[in-house]
Amino acid sequence: MLTVQNYFDKIKGIDFNALPDTLQKGHAFVIDMTGNTNNWQDYYESDSIKETVDIYLAALEKHIGKERMDKGKSTSDSKPADRRNTSPKGAPSKKKKPAAPPKPSKAEPELPAKRVTVSTSNAKPVEHVGEELKHIRKYVLLHGKEKTADQILNFINALQRAIVEKRIRKTSPYATQIKYIQDSLIKLYNKMSGTITVQIREKILHELLEIAGSQKVRLSIAYLKRYIGIQGKQITKEKAEKLLHLVIGALDTEKIPNNDPYIDRLKKVMTSLQSYIQATNTPEVLKVQEATLNGIQKALDGCNCSGRGHVLEGADVLETGQVLPDTVLNSMDFAQMQFKTLGFTGKWLQLIGDPSSNFTAMVFGKPKMGKSYLCVEFAGYLARNHGKVLYVANEEGLDYTLQEKLNDKNVQHPNLFVTASLPANLVNYDFIFLDSVNRLGLTPEDLRALKAQYPMKSFIYIFQATKQGSFRGENSFQHDVDVVVEVPEKGKAVQMGRFNQGGEMEIFANRD
Repeated sequence: MLTVQNYFDKIKGIDFNALPDTLQKGHAFVIDMTGNTNNWQDYYESDSIKETVDIYLAALEKHIGKERMDKGKSTSDSKPADRRNTSPKGAPSKKKKPAAPPKPSKAEPELPAKRVTVSTSNAKPVEHVGEELKHIRKYVLLHGKEKTADQILNFINALQRAIVEKRIRKTSPYATQIKYIQDSLIKLYNKMSGTITVQIREKILHELLEIAGSQKVRLSIAYLKRYIGIQGKQITKEKAEKLLHLVIGALDTEKIPNNDPYIDRLKKVMTSLQSYIQATNTPEVLKVQEATLNGIQKALDGCNCSGRGHVLEGADVLETGQVLPDTVLNSMDFAQMQFKTLGFTGKWLQLIGDPSSNFTAMVFGKPKMGKSYLCVEFAGYLARNHGKVLYVANEEGLDYTLQEKLNDKNVQHPNLFVTASLPANLVNYDFIFLDSVNRLGLTPEDLRALKAQYPMKSFIYIFQATKQGSFRGENSFQHDVDVVVEVPEKGKAVQMGRFNQGGEMEIFANRD
């Protein structure tokens, strides 16, 4: 039997180049994992590695056994058959017993493993699927798929961010499963040199699949969130009709039952959509209905979807933690509110403070002082830790200069995208850098309109400076942002905004 203990002895003399491609890849994985020695530590410590290697060994042993059988059969067939009767004359000939039917062999393990799907047919309807379940679901869906080292690293980073930001806590009922997933992925990543087909042990996979499919978002909540997402935005009548028909269809087919706790909120949404559709002169944007929003927000706040620990009864609080401008609050209640922030760390916390997830900033300074280097590094920090970033390099374009800055700051990342012009649609990005506002020809009104169109996004505006050192443009640019960063001298940034006024940073120091 082929095992990890005798592997290197048993494979002597095997020409792997002549074997099927899956077995060649399996052998290459073993060589990479062990360093071509008998060091099988990772095999014993990682369930995913153990599963992969065990499947490979079973397949290799099956293949070797079949080859030996074929070779033996070929040798016996090549000898001439001696059909002479060697029995003594007159002796009765012995009849050979019929050969016993061969025992059915065990099915050859599949390489790669079959992909899985998460069934939510018996899931409990909830307002918000827990962060732990989202990562468990993402992990089980890796099974049977080819992944690169970068993709595994992205998963690890996302999981660790959720832990650091306390969206996943040690007190979670699934803390053990989360720790297993993290440890397994880290060990797998540390030994990867290329792509690998991820395989999870059957027992573990079955357990995690049950957990992953144990909850699903109520359909009523999903439609309420979609409605919130289009309020105050330019939409077509067709888009409003489509959402209305989806809600009506879900109610008619009882996908949303009559006893759904949010049925009254849905009816308000339907009334709002019908009014918009039936208007003689359809307005350009769907009006924000205060009464409707209040009812919906209470529903969403009840599930703590935004992650806030304290929710005010009756307050008009958005998912970002912002309070609507016309809301009147008692100062005692307001003092206890917990606003959601990004969780900046290191030198970015020292420079900027800890802004909300939809902050605006402006950066300005004279040429060659380092403001673009500062912004490129900031873009890399945001991409690594907080979401997708678009850097609009209209000032320099996509040329060697920008490439040099990206390489000097070592900020290349799957979440960081660059372009030379401002796209028409920014919905796929969380943070947008405009370098520069002057070169793009944008006015304060343009920036306000952009922010109004994407209120949940963060914008970082980069400005050219005058000979005197102030930024080019109207004073209202500065009044409209949360963070103001000046680069008054070469390599030094100073912050004058709302979160950490007076913060400083050395631009060309080591990356944080």
